[in-house]
Formats: sequence, C-alpha cells, structure tokens
Amino acid sequence: MLILSGVLACAAAVFAARYFMLRRCVKNVSRDFEELIKADSNGLISVDFRDKAACELAAELNRNLRELRDLERKFKNGDHELKEAVTNISHDLRTPLTAIYGYLELLRREDKSETVERYISQIENRTEAMKRLTEELFRYSVIISSADGEEPDPTDICAVLEESVAGLYGALTERGIRPEIDIPENKVVMNLNRESLSRIFGNILGNALKYSDGDLIIRMDENGDVEFSNTAENLTGVDVGRLFDRFFSVEAARNSTGLGLAIAKELTERMGGKITAEMHGNMLTIRISWNT
Repeated sequence: MLILSGVLACAAAVFAARYFMLRRCVKNVSRDFEELIKADSNGLISVDFRDKAACELAAELNRNLRELRDLERKFKNGDHELKEAVTNISHDLRTPLTAIYGYLELLRREDKSETVERYISQIENRTEAMKRLTEELFRYSVIISSADGEEPDPTDICAVLEESVAGLYGALTERGIRPEIDIPENKVVMNLNRESLSRIFGNILGNALKYSDGDLIIRMDENGDVEFSNTAENLTGVDVGRLFDRFFSVEAARNSTGLGLAIAKELTERMGGKITAEMHGNMLTIRISWNT
C-alpha cells in the first residue's frame, strides 16, 4: 500500500511538473508569435520543452508565419509596382494631352461650320476633364509613393483653415455658398505638417463645391477637430460610405475626379488623424479628428 501511494505521488508530481512546463511553453509560444507578427524579421518560434504536441504547434505556427511573410512581401511588391505604374501613366498622359490642346488651338483658327464648332467645344470640354483627372492622378501618385509624410512642425490649425477658406472663397460665393465659420478665438497649435493640412482642408472645401446645395458650416473645437457640414440632397448613404474610395465619384458631382477626398484621407491618417463622413437626413458632415 505504501509502495502504491509512493508510485501515485511520484506520478502526480511528474504530471504536475509536465503540466506547468507545458503551460509555460504555450505562454512562451504565444508571446513569441505575437512579437514576431509585429516585428519586421525572419525569426521563427522555438520551444524548449520536448513535447510532441508543443513541437507540432510551433511547427504549424512557423508555417503560417512563413506564408504570412510571403503574402506581405508579394503585396508590398505589387503595391510598389502599381504606384510606379500610376505615376508613369499619369506622367505619360501629359504629352498627348498637350498635343491635343495644340491641335484644337489650330482648329479654332480655321473656318468652321456651326456643327464643327459645337463638336470642337465638346472635345475641349472632354480634354479639360481629362487634364484635371491626369493632374490629380499625378499628385495622388506622388503622395502615395512617399513612404513617410512631410516633417511635422508646430502648426496653427485655425490659421491654416482660415487661409484655405479664403483661398476658395471666390469659388464658393460663385456657387452661392457663404460659409458659416465657428472656430476658437485662440490659436490651436498641433505638431502637424502645414502643407499637408492645407491640402486636406482644400480638398474637403473642393468637395463642398461639388456636392453642396448652397450652404457650408465649418466648426472647430479647442482640440483642433474640424467638421464640414452641408446639405447634399443628391448624395445617398451608399455614396457617403464610398466618398474616400479612390476614383469614386457621384454622377451629380461637378468636375469630379474622385481623388480629392482619397488624398485627404491618406494625408490625415499619415499625421495620426482620422477622417469620417456621415449623412443625417440630407446633411453631409465630414469630420477630422486628431489623437490628442
């Protein structure tokens, strides 16, 4: 009886030791896996406990790590090639567009019938739209091709917003839009890139030019978070959900390339901010918030 008790006690001790060693091994594997997922390295998981199940788990996780890194490498290569292709295409389109403008100018000097005159005007309108798209595409490709955003500096968000509104005030009033602006009286200074911030505000104001039904309300709080609101009866909830998608545009949009808000989103996120769009009734609100 004493021998049996001793054997059982030894077995229990061995089992307990293996259990705690296995538990520690699993924790280590979990920790290593989490670190390797975040790290930019080719390291793999190793186990210091010779257990078949633990070794099989580590081998399976290592296989998944290799597949994940391979997919990530292919994605980065493909994304880089796509960015280069977009840059090259947008650049190459400039030459034939310049030639088209030249020939159109020559045609303007010739005697033409009323019908030919109408056709030439239509060609000019389409060529101008193509030029706008090409220029916006080129600017977008330059932005996304840069791995890092511009260097941040202490920037007065109020001043940049006021300058952006002033720069487009003429175009807004031509559309019958007189902005209502509510911003703090004191400076709101954050560590942001001024040029990128100016482009963000300009692109959002440009969006108002396309979609607004005649109003624009701009509000900014003490944290530098900004809201742009305007009525937009031609927009739907589906449209709003895709406003930041590249090349998405709404048929009712005026001179839309579908890239302005995509650029605003890219630049906002690079500076650690967040940009969203919501529709309440017929009121569109685009909101920019910063991590403070």
